[in-house]
Parts: sequence; C-alpha cells; structure tokens
Amino acid sequence: MDSFDVVTMGSAIQDVFARTDAETVTIRHGGEKETLLAYPLGAKILISEIEFQVGGGGTNTATTFSRQGLMTGFLGKLGDDDPGKSVLRFLRKEGIAFLGTVGGQTGFSVILDSEEDDRTILTFKGSNNDLRQDGLPSFAARWLYCSSMMGESYETMLATMIVVKKAGGSVAFNPSLYQAKLGLGTLQRALSHVDVLVLNKEEASTLVGHPASLHDLLRVLSAAGPHTVIVTDGKEGATLFDGERFLSVKPSPTVKVVETTGAGDAFASGFVAGLARGLATREAFLLGMLNAEAVIGHYGAKERILRLKEADALLTADKRDVKEEALKA
Repeated sequence: MDSFDVVTMGSAIQDVFARTDAETVTIRHGGEKETLLAYPLGAKILISEIEFQVGGGGTNTATTFSRQGLMTGFLGKLGDDDPGKSVLRFLRKEGIAFLGTVGGQTGFSVILDSEEDDRTILTFKGSNNDLRQDGLPSFAARWLYCSSMMGESYETMLATMIVVKKAGGSVAFNPSLYQAKLGLGTLQRALSHVDVLVLNKEEASTLVGHPASLHDLLRVLSAAGPHTVIVTDGKEGATLFDGERFLSVKPSPTVKVVETTGAGDAFASGFVAGLARGLATREAFLLGMLNAEAVIGHYGAKERILRLKEADALLTADKRDVKEEALKA
C-alpha cells in the first residue's frame, strides 16, 4: 500500500483562458444589483488571446502540496481523451501520483475574462462526477484534501473520508457553492468527518442558510463538526476559528490582481500544506494567504503556486499583522 502526506480528491479539467473585449452591464435581479458579462446576440466575438492549461480543484491543490515538498497523490477520474493525457503528463511533471480511474470525457472549462480583472467560467464536469469506489487503489494518507465533487464522486469522497479518519488521518474540505446550496443538513455526513473546513463568505452564508455576522457563520459551521473553519472574503481577507479564538489576516495592498481563478484553491491548500508540514496555525494561515496572492498576480490557477523555498522566504519576510481575538463566553 502506498503512503502519502496528502491525497487530494476533486476535479481535473482542461482550462481554456479566452481574452475578449467583453463589456460589463449592471442589472437588477431580485431587488439586488448584479454585474454581468455582455456579448451582442448573434455576433462573432474575436478572441485576442487564448491559453490552454490543466485546471480543476483536485489538480490545483495537489500542485500546492507537491511543491511544498509533500508526498502527494491525486484521486479523481479522467476522460479517455487527449485532455486526460495532458492532465497525466502534468501530474507526472509535478511529481504527483495518479490514484484514480480513466473513462468517459475529461472535464472542460472556458474562462472568460472581464474588464474588471475578474472572470466568468463555463464548466463541463464530464468524468469528474463519475468516480466510483470499484477499482480504486488502497493508500494511506496523513491528510485527505477534498474539493467539490458531485454525483457518484461525492459518495466516493464520503467513503474515502471515513477510511482515512479510521486510519488516524485528517480531512480538509473545500466545498463549492453548488454544494453549499444543499444546506447543512445534506452536507452533515461530510462535515462530521472534517477537521478543516475552508470556504468563501458567499458559500458560508449559503450553507448556513440565513444572514449572519462573520463570527456567527464561523461558530455555526464549527458546531457542525470541523475543528477549524476558515472563511475567505476577497479583498477583506480571511478569518479562522478553531473553537477557542479567531484569527484574521488581510491581503497585501501591494498585490496586483490579474486574474482570480484558483485563488480559493491556493489559499485552502496553502493552509493545509502548512499544517501538514508541521507549521503552527498562524504560519499556516499566512502561508495560505501568500499562496493565493501569488496565484492572483498571474493568469492561470497553477502558474505561480509557491514552491517550498520561495514560500519559506516569504513567510520569513512577511511582517503583516495576524489579528487574534479570543472567543467571548
């Protein structure tokens, strides 16, 4: 049986970054303003630049763990096609073991950039939803990191969580907005096995199901099972709750945002990588922020994921304040 520091479960996708001259428009929807990308109906839109990369939460996060010097495996399903072969080549290049299965069609995403340095993503999940327990290899892992999985793959993820926990490992979970919409009751089966839960503020509010302050969101989610909960909030930074204290950190004001794809994956995997390396919670929390800042300064979810020496140098040099607040009785 192979042993790993971290095994990730999640999607593997062929990302296509398309840069166009799209405009943004603001409309009112349900009483609230919503900003949309706008393309003329029936028009042929020219793409000024196009770039193909391997994406998906499973491979994004596996890249962080491997570059942080951790023995890493990726558990997912690839299509029996050229994009699937591209994913396998990437995993080999990064020193990541492939533990999954092959069949069907590899997931595919088109990332449309806007003039606001943000993006809209069109995603076809493909084989990512069809990972079954049958035929999967046995492995041991100190950490299991789970990103969004749906369909049959979600049931396989739950079963894998149980196996890892029974063997004494730890579990991290970074659910998507799709899963958050299912509510706490539906996700309770997963959350009861989770040690670290990371999600953004929209996902946290949706999962809880009612308006709440940031600290209340963290407390409610912590009560559902996870020992440590982190909620990220874009330019406002991130806040952590471990049952006894809150930690918060802001992004560096000097970071220029180029494109935000993969920022959430980079933060969550950076934090868990820090824990897996034996860093204290505060340093792991800061490593997550540094990893996300590196990613958003470039196109693509993996281009600038930090390597071990660079990460350690940044941690040593970074003097920003990580605020701590004790839980009030």
